[in-house]
Amino acid sequence: MQCDLFAERKPAEQPVATQDKRLYALEDWLFKIRDGEAYELSLASADASFRRYFRLETATQSYIVMDAPPEKEDISSFLAVTTSLRSQGVHAPKLFAHDEKLGFILLEDLGATSYLRALRDNPDDLYNDALQALVKIQRGVLDQPTTSYPEYNHERLDVELDVFEEWYLNTHLSFEMNASQKTLWRSTKEQLIETCLAQPQVWVHRDYHSRNLMLCRTDSPGVIDYQDLVVGPVSYDVVSLFKDCYIEWPRERQLKWCRQYLQLCAHQIPEIPISDEEFVRWYDFTGLQRHLKVLGVFCRLNYRDNKPGYLNDLPLVRKYVDEALSLYPELEQFKRFYQQLSHV
Repeated sequence: MQCDLFAERKPAEQPVATQDKRLYALEDWLFKIRDGEAYELSLASADASFRRYFRLETATQSYIVMDAPPEKEDISSFLAVTTSLRSQGVHAPKLFAHDEKLGFILLEDLGATSYLRALRDNPDDLYNDALQALVKIQRGVLDQPTTSYPEYNHERLDVELDVFEEWYLNTHLSFEMNASQKTLWRSTKEQLIETCLAQPQVWVHRDYHSRNLMLCRTDSPGVIDYQDLVVGPVSYDVVSLFKDCYIEWPRERQLKWCRQYLQLCAHQIPEIPISDEEFVRWYDFTGLQRHLKVLGVFCRLNYRDNKPGYLNDLPLVRKYVDEALSLYPELEQFKRFYQQLSHV
């Protein structure tokens, strides 16, 4: 899986640091599980967490190795979700070997081309494939009723929105809300959270977008970065897909693809009631919850985690927020507050 998770931001091929203690442990592990087979190892990518990914190439095959420091990351959820998704017929990478104590996983090679690199040429066909895979994920809540994942509940949704206040308003804009603004913010959060909770609840990838979908020669797309799967609102991953933080589409085209999704749901998951009339509102309100959170997350990645590249993606995310606020009269008061901010 030449899985350049953020290859658009950093080169796929980078020298491996020789002083890296975890690298020594990783190479020892690989030597044991590969029976001393010769290979080349290079850094493929690092993502927004503490995980990083190496490309392992032998004379006959290519793999990806995940390095997840156990004191920072728990790979058990990744392993469990991988098994669940593959049981649903989703093209999550095969697991060839793993060591939970050490935090290492040897994975299938899903190819080097993300949807982000391919979408401009053929979006309709690619999104059709992505929707087919998404419905398989969402059916998991029905097909695997004994499999338990965390709920995208009120507390979790509320904590996510607090990231907007702490890292976007307070840290990035150096803005502190007064008492009346805080009251408005609390009521707006409740509107968004209630809309999320009112929807049918399904398996939610949480980052189902162009950087986490890989173009594969067969059984495309390959799906990655799913370890935080939860049970939550049916519109959430549709928002992630079509209101993508890294590629923009006209609203008319988004809604066309949403209609395609609803038709697919009617055939593939008829047990889950989805109203065509309500879905667009769900889509916009859930998108607003997501994008307010993402404004905070991208700023946190910059100020806390020293990953400044994400600030380049703020303008598109802010555009999504502006658009959603302009569509619904019940959000007018928060829109006036938001538009008065000095966005930078």
